[in-house]
Amino acid sequence: MKNKNIKYAAVLAIGLSVIGCKNQTASGSHTHGEDSHTHDTAHEHAAVDYFGAYVLENETYGTKTTVTIKDGKRIIETNAIPNHKTGTFPNEGNPNTIKAQKSAYSLPLNPKYTGEAKWVREPGVALNGIKFEPETAEVVFCESGENYRVEAKQDLIDLGLDFNNAHVQPTGAYHYHGTPTSMISEFDTGEDLVHIGFAKDGFPIYYSKSNAYKPSFRLYDENREGEDCSYSNPHQQMDITVEETAPDGTFKSDWEYVAGLGDLDECNGINLDGKYMYLVTDVYPYVSRCLMGEFEEERHGPPPGGGREGGGPPPGGGPPRGKRSPRT
Repeated sequence: MKNKNIKYAAVLAIGLSVIGCKNQTASGSHTHGEDSHTHDTAHEHAAVDYFGAYVLENETYGTKTTVTIKDGKRIIETNAIPNHKTGTFPNEGNPNTIKAQKSAYSLPLNPKYTGEAKWVREPGVALNGIKFEPETAEVVFCESGENYRVEAKQDLIDLGLDFNNAHVQPTGAYHYHGTPTSMISEFDTGEDLVHIGFAKDGFPIYYSKSNAYKPSFRLYDENREGEDCSYSNPHQQMDITVEETAPDGTFKSDWEYVAGLGDLDECNGINLDGKYMYLVTDVYPYVSRCLMGEFEEERHGPPPGGGREGGGPPPGGGPPRGKRSPRT
């Protein structure tokens, strides 16, 4: 057993009964459409059916996540506190403190694949209730009109990511920008593909420990444009050299999608054995920036610049430059 503090609770028709050891409970029921039945969780994540209903609680960290199956929906209710160690917050690059949230998600139980990639700010939620949000709100603005959306994983600006590729929003919401290292360890059942969450369209999210599936993105081979560029936040201001610099992954618009370059599509998804799924990868795009199935559109408004976040190109092409728009 990976964690002696883990214990599990089986979901019964008349309620919940707790079995196990000391601190964490996780309960599961195997689900076929609307029907479900319970089974012995046997103290192992491998025995918990995270495609069904379950309860995950960890007294050590304060995690409280409940998943129910109802009316064709997977309903996730969580306090958004991770069930694993995190980095220290606040830190030099991130001044925020992790705080419990009251978050709820309603995802399709039977996802419908459309094949049409649609941008999404928060593509999904991990099994422990922590959201995936790969992009950032950080932008480098140029007086010549370009703007460049800053990636979370880069060396230009310290955004205070911890060893789980996560940090904290001003609201106190802890969230993953990339591979959730500790979370993957917690849910590892020994197989190469580790089930780690669900996307907003209902399709599952996995991580391949062997990095067996490669994304289809590459860096542009043309230099960036932009004069008199700078970045600022409430704590710092920086002049940034952009003009005639080569794309290196610092900005979202450094990347282009090339169909067939790798194994995964523009949403970092793949069809394996007749089942569509998304992969979190250690290389760009890390976490999907779009979804291929039907989902409820988020009410965040359009990405900055009236197009995709950071002026990045849509999947399949576009110039390697930042989005030109008046600075407001």
